[in-house]
Formats: sequence, structure tokens, C-alpha cells
Amino acid sequence: MNDETQIRDLIARWHAATAAGDIDTLRGLMAADVVFLVAGQPPMRGREAFADALSALLVTHSMASSGEIRELVVEGGFAYCWNALDVRVIPRAGGATMRRAGNVLSIYRREAGSWVLARDANLLTLQTDA
Repeated sequence: MNDETQIRDLIARWHAATAAGDIDTLRGLMAADVVFLVAGQPPMRGREAFADALSALLVTHSMASSGEIRELVVEGGFAYCWNALDVRVIPRAGGATMRRAGNVLSIYRREAGSWVLARDANLLTLQTDA
């Protein structure tokens, strides 16, 4: 499997693991020093910080996400990917689903022969379904 296919597979596994609430799989898809950048929030540093935040959210909500890869470039041991992403956060007790959508720029790094998410800049905004 070539590098681009491996990264596309990682992205598909990320969506599936998020929907399943499979935090252990998500941990394996991230570098230990991963950084998530979200507008209006301090950087989230490290896969355990991400896992802890997602675990807390999944107590009361489930998630569904989908995306369209707009650009994927691999150069040596690094790659970047621009995605159009749509994320839905669904309350388990019922109520309104929160939907965020927009662009995401992710950087992947090859570690021990596998690709992992190293940096993620998330430009999702709250969507109102009309």
C-alpha cells in the first residue's frame, strides 16, 4: 500500500473510530506529541489530552463525522492533507445535534513505518441547518 493510500486509510479509520467511541484506536492514530489547533481555544497538546477530552464528551454525546479530501501531498516522512470536514455531536439523552463544518489542515508523520497524525488545524464553525 503506498503512502497516500495509507493516509487515506488512517483518515477513514479515524472517522469510524470516532463514531464507535473507540478511543484506543484513535490513540494509535496520533503521535504522542500531537497538537490540535482550534480557533478561540488554547492548543491541545498530546494524545492523552485529546483522549481525555473526547472520553469526557462521549459520556453524554456520540459523534459522527465525514470529510472530503481536497488535497493530499506526501514528501518523505511527512504529509499534509486539506479536508472539508463535517462533524455532528449528538446528545445521548436527546435534544439538538450540534453540527460543525469547515476546513481542516492536518500534518502526518511517518513513525516506525506507520503514518500518524502530528498536527491538526481545525477551522470548523457552528452550522445551522436551515
